[in-house]
Amino acid sequence: MNRFAYRTTSLAIKTLSNLSKARVNLHGAELIPEGAKIFVVNHFTRLETFLIPYYLHKLLKKPIWSLASAEFYGGALGRFLESVGAVSTKDPDRDRLIVKTLLTDEAAWVIFPEGRMVKNKKIIEKGRYMVSFAGGKHAPHTGAAHLALRTEFYRQRFVWLAGHGPREAERLFELFNLNAPGDVSHQSTYIVPVNLTYYPLRARMNILNKLAKRFVEDLPEKFSEELMTEGSMLTTGVDIDLRFGRPIAIAPYLRDRRIINDLHATTPFDFDDRLPSLTRMRKASLKIMRRYMGAIYGLTTVNHDHIFASLLKKSPMRRMRLDNLRRRAFLAIHQAADPRQGLNLHTSLQESQNHLLLDDRYNKVADFLSIAQETGVIQSIPPYLLLNIRKLRGIFDFHRARIDNPVAVMANEVEPLTRLQRQISRLSWVPGCMLRSKVARFFLEKALEEFQGDYQRYFIAGESKPTEIGKPRLIRGKSRKVGIVLCHGYMAAPAEVRALADYLARLGFWVYTPRLKGHGTAPEDLARQPYAEWIRSVEEGYLVIRNICRHVVVGGFSTGAALALELATRIESLSGVFSISAPLRLQYAASRLAPLVDSWNRLMGRMNWDEAKKEFVENHPENPHINYSRNPIAGVRELERLMDMVEPRLAAIRIPALIVQSKEDPVVNPKGAERIFQLLGTVDKQYIAFNFKRHGIILGEGSERVHKVIGQFVQQIFSGMPQARAAMPEPSDLEE
Repeated sequence: MNRFAYRTTSLAIKTLSNLSKARVNLHGAELIPEGAKIFVVNHFTRLETFLIPYYLHKLLKKPIWSLASAEFYGGALGRFLESVGAVSTKDPDRDRLIVKTLLTDEAAWVIFPEGRMVKNKKIIEKGRYMVSFAGGKHAPHTGAAHLALRTEFYRQRFVWLAGHGPREAERLFELFNLNAPGDVSHQSTYIVPVNLTYYPLRARMNILNKLAKRFVEDLPEKFSEELMTEGSMLTTGVDIDLRFGRPIAIAPYLRDRRIINDLHATTPFDFDDRLPSLTRMRKASLKIMRRYMGAIYGLTTVNHDHIFASLLKKSPMRRMRLDNLRRRAFLAIHQAADPRQGLNLHTSLQESQNHLLLDDRYNKVADFLSIAQETGVIQSIPPYLLLNIRKLRGIFDFHRARIDNPVAVMANEVEPLTRLQRQISRLSWVPGCMLRSKVARFFLEKALEEFQGDYQRYFIAGESKPTEIGKPRLIRGKSRKVGIVLCHGYMAAPAEVRALADYLARLGFWVYTPRLKGHGTAPEDLARQPYAEWIRSVEEGYLVIRNICRHVVVGGFSTGAALALELATRIESLSGVFSISAPLRLQYAASRLAPLVDSWNRLMGRMNWDEAKKEFVENHPENPHINYSRNPIAGVRELERLMDMVEPRLAAIRIPALIVQSKEDPVVNPKGAERIFQLLGTVDKQYIAFNFKRHGIILGEGSERVHKVIGQFVQQIFSGMPQARAAMPEPSDLEE
């Protein structure tokens, strides 16, 4: 045994790390116990042979040895495996070496209980753990459990013999090449479950594969497949989540009368002698194996590909609308995120999943569909996906699974997560109309819960307005043909646009007035919110209406108008957008001073000199029963950042647009509205100016004229739509 193997491993991994784009994320390292340890790890790639010992050595600062299949021993590869701390599974001294090093705690061991690479990740068969491979199937190995039991057996036997059989103790010291009783550690033996999850899984031709084919004639297909899969991980980048589970203490499994009798026997027996308690030891090994297999695969880090692949595999229909796949994935992820589920989620699932339903800005849907199409799992005929059930559920070549059918491999990986499987099965049977209802209800409830939580957290007696002012509101329309998302302005609340919302509802439209994050509560709440949170509020308002109505128009007043325009630059399915008094250019001095004051406040915060901060300026609103009386400087700064971001993107708006502005607005410079109109990319646009001497033109005297203009704009968008089409059910209602 090479006692310096970890050094070679470290050098190899460091070299590999410098060349690769793989990102290794460690989780649960604090769970690793003191004492003798066998790490049991799932085996999907050759990389685990090097990664696990390297990272374990970094954590434990001791040699980490592992078992490797005997087929690899011979020639240069065998010598290399020995140099990195691997022992052949057919080494005659294997078990005694492992037990001895665990007794002395001089090394920890890594064992792959599947006994081989599980390339297809098929580990469950009729509810039981069963390893599938090219040659057939077999149960997971109990070797790790058996070695851990033998280690703890001899540890306790050494302790007992010290007082009851010193001669036998001496003989055992010689058997294990120990010098003195002090060589045996008194700390217990543990098995530590470990899971590695790779994301994304993409097998493609890469530089390693090309080099191998150039220098090796008749490259074996098996080796070529491994280079394509694992080479892609290294060269194109992959997240490797290395997760440690709760350790399994071995000592309790020795509390059996027959095992204790053998443990306390004074008659000598050798390491490989058959003991009377062997049957009980085997039963204990089987229990431990089932426990660590459940733990290993229960630690799987769930990612987007797992969800998408499982939804396709569980689908009862051969045809599915893409929108409904997105909705199911969204709901499945939010159910999985419930802490009561006990699932481990990839970092990309721990953030807002609105992008799945909106614009797929992170390409999670597009990337998955691309590989599903390339491998023949789906055929895209917009707006439908046609599923090839045979590719999803059939038997496929073991060694080519990761290339030919990665979608099935993704689904197989989370098959042991039974709760997740039940949730996905239920969602797969939910018809399209109910899916839309579930999504709309989700965002309505979320908005109300957020408002109630923020209101309680920031409430200021005598300053915070009644809850009716800030609460988001949904008004039912006469049909589900058209819905409107109507956004309020800065320092205001949904009540600001209530009169306009009621007018539009009387015309027959559904109207939803979301609350922008930080509003309707207190100025301190607004001071802590970046404009990205306002954008999210509008996105979620859109998703409410989009899942209720067939067509959606978005609009708003002041800052709400800017947010409506921002949404229209990204969402192609919108039918129209209207902007009332959008703040591209502000009139008041506070806006010009905001960047300077904001920088000053940040500097004072770093110096812990809060008394020197100027966080708010007094506000004299037109509607004091709605608006804040204090204006946070940080909020003004965020408003300017929002407009700086929106302005260069206005050319992306290609839908009907209406810009409304007051010529004598004391807050917003009318030239800003004119510039918005000029920058719009659509040819179907209108600009209407009023002569009001106030900013809030949707409330007060003459506001009904503004309401009428907005109503006419929305009606004109849909005036040419045949009534027969409007009466038709949603295509997704016919799908499932």
